[in-house]
Amino acid sequence: MSGSSYRTILRSSAIIGGAQVINILSGLLKMKVAAVLLGPAGVGLAGLYMNLVQTAASIASLGMGNVGTRQIAAAHAEGGEIAVGRTRRALFWGTMVLALIGGVVFWLASSWITRTVLADASLTSEVAWLSLGVTLSVASGSQSALLTGMRRVGDLARINVGAGLLGAILGVVALWFWGRNGLLAMILVAPLASFILGHIYVARLAPPAGPRAALGEISAQWRDMARLGIPFMFSGLVIMLGQLAARALVQNDLGAEALGQFQAAWAIGMTYLGFVLGAMGTDYYPRLTAVINDHATAVRLVNEQTEVALLLCAPVLLAMLGLAPWVIRLLYSNDFGPAVDILRWQLLGDILKVMSWPLGFVLLARGAGKTFIFTETTGIATFVLGIALLMPTLGVIATGTAFLAMYVIYLPLVWLVARWTIGFRWSRAVKAQATLLMFAAVGIELSSRWSTHAGAATGLTLAIATGLWTLLRLTTMAGAPGRLGRIARIGERISQWMKR
Repeated sequence: MSGSSYRTILRSSAIIGGAQVINILSGLLKMKVAAVLLGPAGVGLAGLYMNLVQTAASIASLGMGNVGTRQIAAAHAEGGEIAVGRTRRALFWGTMVLALIGGVVFWLASSWITRTVLADASLTSEVAWLSLGVTLSVASGSQSALLTGMRRVGDLARINVGAGLLGAILGVVALWFWGRNGLLAMILVAPLASFILGHIYVARLAPPAGPRAALGEISAQWRDMARLGIPFMFSGLVIMLGQLAARALVQNDLGAEALGQFQAAWAIGMTYLGFVLGAMGTDYYPRLTAVINDHATAVRLVNEQTEVALLLCAPVLLAMLGLAPWVIRLLYSNDFGPAVDILRWQLLGDILKVMSWPLGFVLLARGAGKTFIFTETTGIATFVLGIALLMPTLGVIATGTAFLAMYVIYLPLVWLVARWTIGFRWSRAVKAQATLLMFAAVGIELSSRWSTHAGAATGLTLAIATGLWTLLRLTTMAGAPGRLGRIARIGERISQWMKR
């Protein structure tokens, strides 16, 4: 395995991960204020609003985010600056039109959305304002696709940090002064900040190379991107609709309080993994796209990314699994007790999620839209069906067990597709680290069932141990010199011993 390749992965993970840490902290502050001021019902409504914006933006964008990144990365690798310039123009004009159409259609449909999804006609005016968030989300997605395809990792990190801080500060101010009436402002300020900062950094790029393309040429480029993007739009739509269906099931059957419990655990699970998974879309995806036809290199890259992701997430995951009751009380309040069990089940599922994500990008890099739709639909259908079947027995905790079940089905499925597509196999290092992490997580879960304090002690002990191993292993991968190099050699000897 290439030390330089590992250094590239670690560098991008450090840059994007550092930005995500700041976003996580600012997002946790915003969640804490919302939980204290609005309670579980307010947190649940905020989750529904965000889900509506994300779902509508996913439809309106026609998959341009994923395809834009792929096309720019491929054009840069194969066609040079002229090809990149043509793709940039098509992405800009196509996304601008889609953003405007998406916002207008959502605004016109706001009354129907309110009746169908929220079953509360009094919220129609608030839902109509969410159309602004849809327009801004589609437009900022185009900016991110361009910067990601050109591997402007630093710019993306600065946008993420700036948007996260602005969103949190302004969102907290809105909730603090306006209470429940500030909820809408809290939702909309995040996409607005992302769009403004994205525009600033995109404007700093050199103008697209080559002569100005004629309308017909841009239309042809856009049709190609739309042809590739529509399948990915459908897969994204399926995921968003599945999450929306899950929230609707919980709210309709168990009420707004239960929905808030689910949203609390869901937000933590989605937030803490952001520092690992965010780097995949920013650096790993365009690099994989450039080498996807070289199967041996692609397999090596997937294994390297999976190993780094497991190493980076393991200490945090194990610590959170042991400290789940205290994490929930710290980030929310004592009213969110049922979220503890939901979070624990989700953390077990996150191990499988981290292993599956690098494999899912194989389909994106190949442009295998129909297969991607199939795998994503199967996974989210398992999630929704699991909630529907288990909720009468387990209550809101069914959302956590269904999350684990989703990745029990999804991981083998994407592995089989990657095996068939590029001849993928997990390396021995990945299999060993995943197995040890699973055993450690199950051990913490069992000890937590016996005693919360025993679970906390076990979780912290194993988190510290895996943190030390992560330091040794990552230092080995990067081939660091000097004192770090001596640490690396210790890690290498331990790694060789594990492989015997």
